[in-house]
Amino acid sequence: MSELLVQHKEIVVPGQILAKGMDFFPSFGTYRRNEDIVANRLGLVNLDGKVIKTIPLSGTYLPKRGDTIIARVTDILMSGWRAAIYNSPYESMLMVKEASNDFIAKGADLRQYFDINEFFVAKITNVTSQKLVDLTVRGPGLRKLRGGTLISVNAHKVPRIIGKKGSMVSMIKDATGCRITVGQNGLIWILGEPKQEVIAIKAIKKIEQESFTSGLTDTMKQYLEEATGTKVEMKAKEDEVQQ
Repeated sequence: MSELLVQHKEIVVPGQILAKGMDFFPSFGTYRRNEDIVANRLGLVNLDGKVIKTIPLSGTYLPKRGDTIIARVTDILMSGWRAAIYNSPYESMLMVKEASNDFIAKGADLRQYFDINEFFVAKITNVTSQKLVDLTVRGPGLRKLRGGTLISVNAHKVPRIIGKKGSMVSMIKDATGCRITVGQNGLIWILGEPKQEVIAIKAIKKIEQESFTSGLTDTMKQYLEEATGTKVEMKAKEDEVQQ
């Protein structure tokens, strides 16, 4: 007879048995051992019908094709730029042909496009088994970052910071008037009036710290209204923990 041994949003440890029987199915962060479903990492249980997965509480960022990240230029080559991905062991490369919609002539000074230690928003186009990542900045919102403030957060909290269909980060943008770009590797860029930047940073850090609490959207709405002194409209409820 099948039996569920944990509750939704319960914190579990590696090796802990989450369910017994063949009526339940393992997903990310879990595996089947005989008729048991077992956690393979420290995380938060997420139940979706009969499917059980765990959401990691900490850890490094693992790049995926299609992710939008914020990277830093570490080297300039003839063929393009090497870039560091914050909080990840993977190396990345931005080739010249992926750096601009404009034609870049052979032998051009590539520093005029991206220089050492400059940050940029990019999309991942490929990830190899050798932990090499290909990037592009040819697309909407992909660009070099100028000015503003960069902060880091736990990459696994990024979905909660973004919210359903961007609802949470949109609420912060609307309340503070700041431009905000969230990299899925845990780097976030904020540009606005200095006082409003501080409010946005505090709001993001608050979401990171309280990401597993219920009613977080209402909590953040109240916080932003008190911090900015303006009415905040919510575009959507953000009640579920997301992976």
